[in-house]
Amino acid sequence: MVLARRYEQGAVRIRDIAYEAALPEKFLELILLELKNARMLESVRGAKGGYKLRRPPSEIYLAEIIRLIDGALAPFADAEQLRNLIENDVEYRALYQVFLDVRDAAARILEHTSLADLITDEKVQGRKAHRKPKESSTKVLPIVVDRKRGQE
Repeated sequence: MVLARRYEQGAVRIRDIAYEAALPEKFLELILLELKNARMLESVRGAKGGYKLRRPPSEIYLAEIIRLIDGALAPFADAEQLRNLIENDVEYRALYQVFLDVRDAAARILEHTSLADLITDEKVQGRKAHRKPKESSTKVLPIVVDRKRGQE
């Protein structure tokens, strides 16, 4: 997100990305290296060095990033494996079909959501992600336990 927000500014130092994203630098280095090896990022050496996106944020989709970093898009298995289960496991066919539908819906959303969409939403919503959550209006009533009752 930091690199998408700063796309027009050029390279961003790892230290600055880590600070803005509230991530440990060592953890971030591993992710950035993986993205660089996949040719999503470019590294720039020197005093003004760092990392920058190789393509505009509007051309980088979440599905591409997630598949690179985590593998399959959904926690239920890949689509082919689910299709095989639907075909071969009659008893749980309906359940596997639901899992496939969820996987497909998640994939459609992630394949059509770009980094530019995320930073645009951030601007429109005033970066709500960094705001303090609202306090719940639900009241919790204390429960009094009568200890004598259990001893009789």
